[in-house]
Amino acid sequence: MKTQVSREAFGAAEDGTPVDRWTLESGPGGVRVRVLTYGGIIQTVDAPDRDGARAQLALGFADLGSYVAHGGSHFGALVGRYANRIAGASFRLDGRTWELTPNNEPHSLHGGPRNFSRVVWDARPVDGGVRLHRVSPDGEEGFPGALDVSVTYTLSPGGALRIVSSARTDAPTVVNLTNHTYLNLGGDGSGSAGGHELRLAASRYTPCDAGGIPLPGAPAEVAGTRFDFRTARAVGGVFDHNFALDGGVCHAPRTVAKLYDPRSGRALTLATTEPGLQLYTAGHLDGTLTGTSGVPYGPAAGLALETQHFPDSPNRPDYPSTVLRPGETYRSETVYGFSVRPRTAGNP
Repeated sequence: MKTQVSREAFGAAEDGTPVDRWTLESGPGGVRVRVLTYGGIIQTVDAPDRDGARAQLALGFADLGSYVAHGGSHFGALVGRYANRIAGASFRLDGRTWELTPNNEPHSLHGGPRNFSRVVWDARPVDGGVRLHRVSPDGEEGFPGALDVSVTYTLSPGGALRIVSSARTDAPTVVNLTNHTYLNLGGDGSGSAGGHELRLAASRYTPCDAGGIPLPGAPAEVAGTRFDFRTARAVGGVFDHNFALDGGVCHAPRTVAKLYDPRSGRALTLATTEPGLQLYTAGHLDGTLTGTSGVPYGPAAGLALETQHFPDSPNRPDYPSTVLRPGETYRSETVYGFSVRPRTAGNP
């Protein structure tokens, strides 16, 4: 069965620009994903549990105004030009220092206060999905070069959500894009996702300071630490850390993470071309925000698995490069595969 793609109006941005919502439907009772042209936001992800009951898994809001008001949480958003942090909101490139707009004092986070999650993207349908496009002008939030960006969301008939990002520039710059969807495989509003079992193909991680900036030195081994997810175990605890994925930058997506909710039987397999994954357990959520479920969001209401290059790479020549030059094409691909596991003796 072919994936069904439809579009509907979803209000207007603060400047009056119309916002649309695109729905990708893999089939009756299967996976359904809704994407907004505002911020490239994944608003909802509906998927069945082991009994076939479909629930909404992505943290977010029912109306556009709430996304505008609470954009700092980046619910479901496409972020850039630079996902994660750049120390001191500045970097050097080709002998020149570029000063960015700080929004995570004194650092730049996810591209600055008016990052890609705060703008309305042009959209057109493609086979099985929607392609978003915009040109980030030279100097936006301090980044050099006009950046021509396309991000395509497609849903396979089997329920795999594929996100492909590409970009070209007219001047040397840095690029690092990701999607910031928080998922709770038990369903939005079902409680903490800290009991989800996670496995990561990551033998190392980047220790960081209190501001989330990586410490000097090479990534550290996870062996013997709470960062060791090489064997599946409950997430537990608080994380906002980058994991150096085994294999580094790849030309084709390889499986780097598996997430499983024993209660519902829902499972997620994550594949990517990226060298890093930021595990964020949403520690900033304190019950003051309420999403589509009507249940207040507390810590670990959802988990973000952000595939990306490492934080502060523009200031770290020892990390995989995020530099993009004229004539080159940035490309990143991540695939979310949703499935269910049958009941077992331990999980009736």
